[in-house]
Amino acid sequence: MTTPPARQDRVVLLNPGPVNVHDRVRTAIASPDECHREPEAQELLVTVAGKIAEACGGADSHTAVLLTGSGTAALEAVVSSVVPADGRLLVLDNGHYGERLLRIARVHGIDVDHLEFGWANEIPPEAVDRFLGENPGVTHIAVVHHETSTGMLNPLRELGTVVARHGRSLIVDAISSLGAEELDVVADHVDWCVGTANKCLEGLPGISFVCAPRERFAALEPLPARTFYFDLFANYRAQVIDRSPQFTPALQVLRALDTALDLTLEEGVAARGRRYADRAREIREGLERRGIELLLPPHQRAASITNAHLSGSLTYDELHDGLKERGYVIYATQAKSAGVFRLANMGQLTAADIAGFFAAFDDVLSKHETEKEEW
Repeated sequence: MTTPPARQDRVVLLNPGPVNVHDRVRTAIASPDECHREPEAQELLVTVAGKIAEACGGADSHTAVLLTGSGTAALEAVVSSVVPADGRLLVLDNGHYGERLLRIARVHGIDVDHLEFGWANEIPPEAVDRFLGENPGVTHIAVVHHETSTGMLNPLRELGTVVARHGRSLIVDAISSLGAEELDVVADHVDWCVGTANKCLEGLPGISFVCAPRERFAALEPLPARTFYFDLFANYRAQVIDRSPQFTPALQVLRALDTALDLTLEEGVAARGRRYADRAREIREGLERRGIELLLPPHQRAASITNAHLSGSLTYDELHDGLKERGYVIYATQAKSAGVFRLANMGQLTAADIAGFFAAFDDVLSKHETEKEEW
């Protein structure tokens, strides 16, 4: 068992969500107890949905349906709800979260095609263009914008243009990109945008959402539901048309998200992206100075996470536990990227946090080398 952090008054989260949040967000979750059927709670749903649509670039034409659950909950809601029985889904896969899209589709018995490009490999828009031209039965395409298993940012604008040219519908897992990366649901031709509170929007875990044009939601009405809780149209009808939640939402978490969205819109997504890019540069330069190899070439990397190879004889568990004892939490990756660790810089992190991380990192490595020599 590791000991609590001893060198600072907070744990610095370098995992890709949940993140270190602003004090205003932390204060908001301590809002008074309330009933979800009262007008003020119902107004909160409407307000938050509008702010989400604005953050996505669809303020005038779009709305959002909110779900109490992780990002996977909203992802399952959209995949299981929008592909009709006679439709077909194409999943673009170059990492763990692309695989998740495929698994969700198969769980629900949805007809699905799978274009697998391999972990840490780019998704070429021309390959998608060719596949859609040869497969007119595909009605929907699903892709991950920021594939955090590798840290790769997929070419959303180019893929959206291809999908729109073929007249198909685009589902985007923007769970790890929305709020920091360039994303505009209108310009990128995104029909269904899935996000969560606790990553680059810098809220707290427990709320996820689907943002889409109002007419897309309305068009789901005749489709038979595959699920009960995750029925996207039923939730849309309750929240947007009737202005009341279908089920009990996590209201205090929702109030924290409302505050986090205010902070996001005040800062601006582009400015937040620049702040994240500064932290990412400090992390990457620090790793490279220590001779640690990064996983991706610079042009493929998202601004909020860095995947790097373990070096020497230090195991991931030794690195993780040593850093956690010193107040820093890092993240492993999935089995297909064994030997890689992840450092996320989402959330309220400062240059001092990154400098403190590297001081702790050096201390862990020095202690490991000393113990190895003694052994």
